[in-house]
Amino acid sequence: MSALRTPDGRFTNLPDFPYEPHYVDLDGLRMAYVTAGPADGEPVLLLHGEPSWSFLYRKVIPVLADAGLRAIAPDLIGFGRSDKPAERSAHSYARHVEWIRSFAFDKLGLTGVTLVGQDWGGLIGLRLVAEHPDRFARVVAANTGLPTGDQAMPELWWQFRRMVEAAPELTVSRLVQSGCQNELTEAVLAAYDAPFPDQSYLAGVRAMPTLVPTAPDDPASTANRAAWAELSRWERPFLVAFSDQDPITGAMAPVLRRTVPGAAGFDHPVIEGAGHFLQEDAGEQLGKVIAEFVRSTAATMP
Repeated sequence: MSALRTPDGRFTNLPDFPYEPHYVDLDGLRMAYVTAGPADGEPVLLLHGEPSWSFLYRKVIPVLADAGLRAIAPDLIGFGRSDKPAERSAHSYARHVEWIRSFAFDKLGLTGVTLVGQDWGGLIGLRLVAEHPDRFARVVAANTGLPTGDQAMPELWWQFRRMVEAAPELTVSRLVQSGCQNELTEAVLAAYDAPFPDQSYLAGVRAMPTLVPTAPDDPASTANRAAWAELSRWERPFLVAFSDQDPITGAMAPVLRRTVPGAAGFDHPVIEGAGHFLQEDAGEQLGKVIAEFVRSTAATMP
């Protein structure tokens, strides 16, 4: 498939993001990631969603590294420093799951993983947990879900989908700002726009909302139902760490808490004053929640 690669010069002087990028090849596409913390630390896989990139986790990563954990934050294909297929049709739910599976397991050989998934990071990551449960030690679900198309999506989400799919021009930083409670600085806004020099680079951003299952016969619905069946038997630690001001995913928090056996017995935090992108609004707090969750459950791991 034809793909675009954002020039490296677009990523100079990123605020509070000093991490050198690393790359893996996935069948001709380059996926970028950053990592911090001891190489032998427990791996924490930080998955972002639409329309952000690993920069979103810049407040979380140092907290995890200081706790002795190995933080690993990839850029989804089509986002960040990763290659960007030029056509929307190159993107599918199944392909994104496979790209992250290959990155995490084939390329990095990760085991004993703590998944942190927000937005599409959860839609992808929870599928991987269900399909490869032996690779994961625990899960932190943060403002995310696993739709099957059997329940209606919120009208606010439909408005977002229609706008992203059809707007003549998109500015990614505006989309991120709309999902935050805090006002982002000009430097931070510029960092969210950096991966996309012009509109031709935005195929992934435009495609992702259309890949969310919204009808029972969606191409991903069967796989997601199967994932829910597996998650309903998942007994390893599962933490639901949602913010209090996300109208898109908020309804999923109680569903995850009551469905996943591994969620029982935990005091699931509600991160106050944070919007959809809770990593922006309360990144240090989220990092502390993740680090403490790993520490407190380490003895339960085989």
